[in-house]
Amino acid sequence: MNTDTSSLGEFQSAFAAALFADDCSFDPIAALTRQPAFAIYRNTVRKACIDALEANYPAVARLVGEEWFRAVASIYAVSTPPRDARLMHYGADFADFLANFEPAASLTYLPDVARLDRLWTEAHVAAGTTVLDGSALASLPPESLGAMVLAPHPAARWAWFDNEPIHTIWHRNRADEHDTADIAWHGEGSLLTRPQDSVCWFELDRGDVAFLNACEAGQTLADAASASLQAQPDVDLSTLLAKLLRAGAFAGIH
Repeated sequence: MNTDTSSLGEFQSAFAAALFADDCSFDPIAALTRQPAFAIYRNTVRKACIDALEANYPAVARLVGEEWFRAVASIYAVSTPPRDARLMHYGADFADFLANFEPAASLTYLPDVARLDRLWTEAHVAAGTTVLDGSALASLPPESLGAMVLAPHPAARWAWFDNEPIHTIWHRNRADEHDTADIAWHGEGSLLTRPQDSVCWFELDRGDVAFLNACEAGQTLADAASASLQAQPDVDLSTLLAKLLRAGAFAGIH
C-alpha cells in the first residue's frame, strides 16, 4: 500500500512538473509527455495561469499592454506554478518577480503597482465583518479614548510608497480612467477596504499610514496618534480619524 501511494505521488509530481517544463524527460511519464495530447493539455494549463495572472493584475496589464504582460506572465507561470486551485490567489509574489525582472527595470513603479493589485485581491477575499461606526467612539468618555485600541477591519489593506505616486498611477489604471492630467511625483499611501460588497480605495498621507500601522500593532489610540505626529508633524488627527472611519478601516474597539 505504501509503495502504491509513493508511486502515485511520484507520478503526480512528475506530471505536474512536466506541465511547466519544456523538456519531456521526466522518467515516470516520459512516454506520456511525448503524446500530442499532452502538449495540448500543457498549453491549456499554462494559458489558464496567464489568464488568471492578467485578471489578478489588471492595473499592471493596462500599464504595459496585453502582449508584453502575457509574455511576462508566461515566464512567471513556468517558474512559479500555482499551488492553490483557486486561481484568484495565484501570483502572490508577482510583484517581487517584477522587481527582479531585468526587462522591467526602467519601470520602477511597476512592482509597487502590482503590490496594490495584490492588496485589492486580499481585500476582496478577506473575511467580512461589521465596520466600526464613528458614533461608537463619540459615545465614549473623552478621558478614556487615549487608552482604547482600534482594531483594523480584516479586509483593510494599506501601504506607503516613499518616492513615487503609486496610488495615483494604480487607481488611474485600475479604474480604467482617461485622466491625462500631470501626476505630481512624490510619495503616496493607499488604503483599500471592503466595508460592504465592493473594494474601495483611498489615498493616504504618511501620518495616516503610521496611525494604521500602530493600530495593527495593537497600540493604544494615544500611541497611534503619537506615531502619526512623528511621521507627519502637521497632521490633523481629527481629520485623520474621521477619514479612516468613513473609509471603513476599523472593525471594533478594545
